[in-house]
Amino acid sequence: MQPYRLFRITAIAEAFSWTGLLVGMYLKHVAEATDAGVWLFGRLHGALFIAYLVATLWVARAERWSIVRTVVALAASVPPLTTLLVERWLSRRRPAPVSEAV
Repeated sequence: MQPYRLFRITAIAEAFSWTGLLVGMYLKHVAEATDAGVWLFGRLHGALFIAYLVATLWVARAERWSIVRTVVALAASVPPLTTLLVERWLSRRRPAPVSEAV
């Protein structure tokens, strides 16, 4: 799998797991209904958080990102749903694919 494709998948999945975790925290602490959402999405989000960090470092090395771009992409994993914004920002700044002339 190409590094950027894996980065994009993990960025989207990490954002969705953040959403699930936020809903789970609402159900646990505000509605006081259940803690199953926090139990499930907490574990899922933890795994996807690590996967996002690894994918970010892999694509940063493969595409020779600057330190600033890499740090911004890594920092995006902390605030909720920011990985979606950063992935979109980075996809617009990628060089155009080189087509092979036959």
